[in-house]
Amino acid sequence: MAVQQELPLPTTWGGKRARAGRPHGERASHHARPKFDKATPVHVTVRVRSHVWNLRSRRCHDRIGRCLEKIVDRFGLRVIEYAVLGNHIHFIVEADDAPSLARGIQGLSIRIAKSLNSLMNRTGAVFADHYHSRLLTSPTALVRAIAYVLRNHEHHYKTRGRDRFSSDGLSPEERRVQLVVPVSWLLTTGWRKASPADLHRLRGLAFGAP
Repeated sequence: MAVQQELPLPTTWGGKRARAGRPHGERASHHARPKFDKATPVHVTVRVRSHVWNLRSRRCHDRIGRCLEKIVDRFGLRVIEYAVLGNHIHFIVEADDAPSLARGIQGLSIRIAKSLNSLMNRTGAVFADHYHSRLLTSPTALVRAIAYVLRNHEHHYKTRGRDRFSSDGLSPEERRVQLVVPVSWLLTTGWRKASPADLHRLRGLAFGAP
């Protein structure tokens, strides 16, 4: 009579498995959102998922621009400058308070996602679960963030001059319909109090130009 052999049981459970979980770069962060209760500039970065087409194309950029036109000065959020990269978008925005920032970025992201899905003939999520935001509370931080956003193409693509895939490359008419005049002291006047070296970073950019 055959005797059934006992199978050895594993001594541990779980552990890391190859390709398990969400794709890299699409994981939600659990860091608390910054709290503020008055009009404040914020640097926001939103990142698309790996299946989304290259954003740095005329067809994608045009759709992003039309979405910006539709949310001008809505939700208590004002887009001041932006730059479109291959798989992410940088925004310099001004939000009335923390809830306005959350509502505004959500509303803008939904519009962009619907438009890009229509272009790609797909459905489903377009953006990663979490957007990154950083409050800009001093002239130095603000000027450096604006220069970083509008000159980002120089770092990524080694190109010079105004970037046609950013607000810096918009015509005066396009800036008027896509962007909003700020109201906070930092964005209207305070930025001029940054050091001469930092203000030099803005030379040649549309922001602050007479």
